[in-house]
Amino acid sequence: MASRGIPLDTTAIFSTMMQGILYGFSVLMFIGTMWALTYKRRMDEIHRPNVVVACMLLILSTAHMIVDFIRAEQGLVTYRNTFPGGPEAFFADVAQITFLIKSILYTSQTMLGDGIVIYRCYVVWQSVWIIIVPSLLWFGMAVGGFGAAYSFSKATSDAGDIFAKSTGRWIMIFYAMTLASNLSASGFLAYRIWRMERDVSALRATKSSSMMPIVRVLADSAILYSVTLLSALVCFAEANNGIYVVLDMIMPIISITFYMIIIRIAMRKTTSSHSYLSTIRIANEMARETSQRYNVKRTSVEVHITQITHQDDNDTCKSAY
Repeated sequence: MASRGIPLDTTAIFSTMMQGILYGFSVLMFIGTMWALTYKRRMDEIHRPNVVVACMLLILSTAHMIVDFIRAEQGLVTYRNTFPGGPEAFFADVAQITFLIKSILYTSQTMLGDGIVIYRCYVVWQSVWIIIVPSLLWFGMAVGGFGAAYSFSKATSDAGDIFAKSTGRWIMIFYAMTLASNLSASGFLAYRIWRMERDVSALRATKSSSMMPIVRVLADSAILYSVTLLSALVCFAEANNGIYVVLDMIMPIISITFYMIIIRIAMRKTTSSHSYLSTIRIANEMARETSQRYNVKRTSVEVHITQITHQDDNDTCKSAY
C-alpha cells in the first residue's frame, strides 16, 4: 500500500523534534515523581514498584530517543547519497536495524504503561475477574507488537514500508488492542474510585471530596493517551505518514501519563490530611472509612465495641503496610 502525507525525510525531522520536546517534559516530571515518592521518607516507606516503573519508563524513553537521533543522522547524513532511493527510502525501510529496535522499545514501553494501569485496577477492585478483559487485551497487544517486530526482523530491503500487508496486520492488531486495553482498565479504575467516594461521602462533615481529584487526573491521563492512540490508529488505517510522528510522540506521553498521576497524588497530600501516595493507599483509605461506618452503625447493639473497633483498625493497618 502506497503511503501518503508529508515526505518521510521531513517526517523524521519533525517527529524527532516533537519527541524531544515531550521527552524534556517527561524528564522534568520524572524528577518530580522521584521527589514525590522519596522526599522525607525512610527506605521502608518508599513505594518501590512505582520507583522501578518510573525508572524503567525513563530508560526506555531515553533509549528510544537515542535510536531516533541515530536513525535521523544515518538517513539524512551518512546514507543520504548512497542509500538506494535516498532518505525517503531509508526511513521507509522496515528492514533497518534501528527501525526494529524502535519497534521493540515502543512495544515494551506500551506494555509496561498499560500493565501498571491494569495492576492499579486490580488493587482498587481487589478482584481478578474485573481485569480479565483488560488482561486478555494486554496479551493480544503483546502478540501484535512482538509479531510486528518479528516480521520486521525477517523483512528484506525490498519488503516495503510499515503499511505492507505482511507487517500491517500486526500493527493494526497492536493499536486496536492497546486502545481497548487502556480504555477498559482506566474506565474500571475511575469508576471504582468514584463509587467508593460516593459511598463514604455522607460520612464527611464537609462536602469537599478527597477522591474526585484522583478520578479527574486518571481520566485526564487516560484521555491524553487514548486520543494519541486513536490518532495513530487513524493514520495507520489511512496509510498516512503522520503515523511516524505520532509513534515517536507516544513514547514520552506514556511516561508523562504515569508521572502525572503520582505527582497529582503528592500535590493532593500536601493540601489534605489524607495520604494518597499510590492507588493501594487510596483503596485502603476507602476500606478503612467504610469499616468505620459499619462499626458506628453497630454501636447501639454491640456490647464490646472497643474491642471490635480495635481489631478492625489493626487489620486495616496491616493491609496498608
